[in-house]
Amino acid sequence: MDARQVKTTVEAREIVEKRGLSHVKVGFVDLDGVVRGKYLARSKFFACLESGVKFCDVVFGWDSNDQLYDASTFTGWHTAFPDATMRIDPATCRNVPDEGDMLFFLGEFEGEAAALCPRRLLGRIVERAAAMGLKASAAAEFEFFVFDETPHSIRDKKYRDLKTLTPGWFGYSMLRSSVESDFYHALIKLGIEMDAPIEGLHTETGPGVLEAAIEYTDALAAADRAVVFKTFSKVLAQRMGKMLTFMAKWSNSYPGQSGHLHLSLRGSDGTPAFHQAGRSGNMSDVMRWFVGGQQALLPELLAMVAPTVNSYSRLIPGFWAPTDATWGIENRTCALRVIPGSPSSQRVEYRVAAADINPYLAIAAALGSGLWGIENKIEPDAPISGNAYEGPHAPERALPRRLSDAAERLVASKPARELFGDVFVDHYAMSRKWEEREFQRAITDWELARYFEII
Repeated sequence: MDARQVKTTVEAREIVEKRGLSHVKVGFVDLDGVVRGKYLARSKFFACLESGVKFCDVVFGWDSNDQLYDASTFTGWHTAFPDATMRIDPATCRNVPDEGDMLFFLGEFEGEAAALCPRRLLGRIVERAAAMGLKASAAAEFEFFVFDETPHSIRDKKYRDLKTLTPGWFGYSMLRSSVESDFYHALIKLGIEMDAPIEGLHTETGPGVLEAAIEYTDALAAADRAVVFKTFSKVLAQRMGKMLTFMAKWSNSYPGQSGHLHLSLRGSDGTPAFHQAGRSGNMSDVMRWFVGGQQALLPELLAMVAPTVNSYSRLIPGFWAPTDATWGIENRTCALRVIPGSPSSQRVEYRVAAADINPYLAIAAALGSGLWGIENKIEPDAPISGNAYEGPHAPERALPRRLSDAAERLVASKPARELFGDVFVDHYAMSRKWEEREFQRAITDWELARYFEII
């Protein structure tokens, strides 16, 4: 049985038995988009298919560096860190390259933890679309830098003077991709084996930077593909003596790394909902309202799409990243790019997202705001032609410039609370404020170089 054919708990048991596996990998995605998990013995895995897997709920009470939040009400020393139950989704079954016949399954939390579980959150937005008679498709494309480094060497070098896979600025380079074809082919093979197929893979502008476009599918499965690609491409690279970073911007010298999302809707009968020939941009009313909702809520939901302090280093003029909630038709200087095409290819590109996204949360924000726009028939501004950075734009379209400001906008957003729930909004905003406070405790290289001697 092929791993991609598994859909039920019975089939999950069957494939494990047929492969004679003693253990199976299971994992989930936390608030920061980090895949966490464990190996389970076969008998334990079979039991957990029925009853769920227990994890300490500290996984929602600490940051990406395993440091406890100081203001969490959901979990902490005051709750004594009880277990939370993760339900395994058999349909997420995947092969794990370079581990023999090993299998990997994703899951999502139930009970009280369901309110904070990123995969469950996106699932609720998908259900909202279904209740409207709509089904969403999505795809992610990631830019990432590749280094001839190891986890030890980057720390020994204190993240300075890192050696990129290749030198120079070689966008769409046939030279670079051919010379480094072993790595490219390994990434392509990984995508096939782990059901995260790569539609396009090429060099971007900058030394050692690549872009991978993952094939589109239904929204929840698209997020699964994105997290699998981000995690296991790092595994592949490290096995080959290399490292990847999906930071939004790792160097002052180079552009940031995008994580653009492509979204479209179709009716319950499969009919594309975004396309209407003869209109500007071939946009149907549904698509226009969808874009209107995305534009209106982008400043309020930005913390879900730009989740790190580093995210805001990318959102500056002139670096292929938007600074305001703008939209246009085939306009790459806007936050939202409408891509006209055939009925099946008509879509909107959510360009504000960087490679550091938690795919579940970013797709939930992009899709949820669009659905809210349809429900409320939100009209977008006039589309922008030319350079969107030149402005001026209405004050309400300005994006927050800091993570803590974005968190405050999220807390104050009534649509966010209606879409995602009070528990998630308050806890997630708390976690983003913590992230910026942690940053404020740090003394940067810039500060030392500027003030150490002269002040």
